[in-house]
Amino acid sequence: MAENYTINNDGFVTQAQQIASPNFDARPDHEISMIVIHNISLPPSQYGGNGIIELFTNQLNPDEHPYYATIHSFKVSAHFLIRRDGTLIQFVSCLERAWHAGKSNWQTRERCNDFSVGIELEGSDFEAFEEVQYQTLNKLVASLKRNYAIQAIVGHSDIAPDRKTDPGPYFDWQKLTHHHH
Repeated sequence: MAENYTINNDGFVTQAQQIASPNFDARPDHEISMIVIHNISLPPSQYGGNGIIELFTNQLNPDEHPYYATIHSFKVSAHFLIRRDGTLIQFVSCLERAWHAGKSNWQTRERCNDFSVGIELEGSDFEAFEEVQYQTLNKLVASLKRNYAIQAIVGHSDIAPDRKTDPGPYFDWQKLTHHHH
């Protein structure tokens, strides 16, 4: 079992590749009580390119792909991205509010971004995730639970059911060591 990740006092995982996203702001209070799992692929169902990084850093070229033209002006981010090969990239400090959940609701609470950490898995609703992605995810979740009072781990579809389907039918909640789903 590989050693767990370390989260420093500034909210960064020291073992993660750091790529700063400008798309964040201050949490209204410092509570971090939820993890939200998403999937993302840019272009859709294509893996390994720079599209996700470009989206989260506001550098997506609208001319590069028809889908990019529809989303390139969005200001979005997640705290973490887990690539198909298990690589962990961090875009926003856990202590700051990333912009991943959008209009959302969990057990009567609105604006889940305020109190959650967003983790994107490179993937789609149409095929399985890689085993190594679950390994990285479990290490990350364990570290987050050690550092913050995490009470729930949910999918994007759990907090925005009329709007979102991710992490989708192929995400295996049983593979989450600490699953509460």
